Amino acid sequence: MTNTADVKRIIEAALLCAQQPMAVADLRRLFADEVDVGPDTVRALLETLRLEWQGRGVELVPLASGWRFQTTPDIARFIERLNPERPPRYSRAVLETLAIIAYRQPATRGDIEEIRGVTVSAQIIKTLEDRGWIEVIGHKDVVGRPALFATTRQFLDDLGLRTLRELPALDASLPVVEAIGQRVIEFTDATVSPSPAIELPSLPDAVTVSGASFNPLSPIPEPPADP
Repeated sequence: MTNTADVKRIIEAALLCAQQPMAVADLRRLFADEVDVGPDTVRALLETLRLEWQGRGVELVPLASGWRFQTTPDIARFIERLNPERPPRYSRAVLETLAIIAYRQPATRGDIEEIRGVTVSAQIIKTLEDRGWIEVIGHKDVVGRPALFATTRQFLDDLGLRTLRELPALDASLPVVEAIGQRVIEFTDATVSPSPAIELPSLPDAVTVSGASFNPLSPIPEPPADP
């Protein structure tokens, strides 16, 4: 099985059956030693499939962790009726904390508290960590070495994003928490409470975290292919 049409069919079937996004390296492993399928070939076929599935109820989308098929936003609310589970509900405090970390990362608990004006409870941080949306990426080089929080690949995947550059633009007419909340509702079936506007500092170009430079706007690199 060496022709391009067969390779495309295999990639399509794998993505339709996959439970998680698949990176180019994962898709290349499907062929093992049967045929040499290079990364450029896989990317070209993924783009072909993406175009072929446009206009349907399901679309092929690139995310931070790889590619996946998902229902289009206008169709999703109908599909949800097949499994009418109670959607998760996130408090305003949780969404505010997530929004601050997303737009200001890496951020310490002190940074979050300074912007929100109230103490950030351990339960809020735990909720976001358990959901897989934030993680500790290092410690700030100041007295006490507080933990620095940043968003994860899972956060980007769950909100249908490839990079942080695709976050809703900060708009004075729309509170940032509302923007994040809308994205959470659209892609995770959650419900959130409305929130007043929060003024956030602009994202830094780069921050040194534990000796390494962290740029919050840089795309997350694709995992390296097997040698």
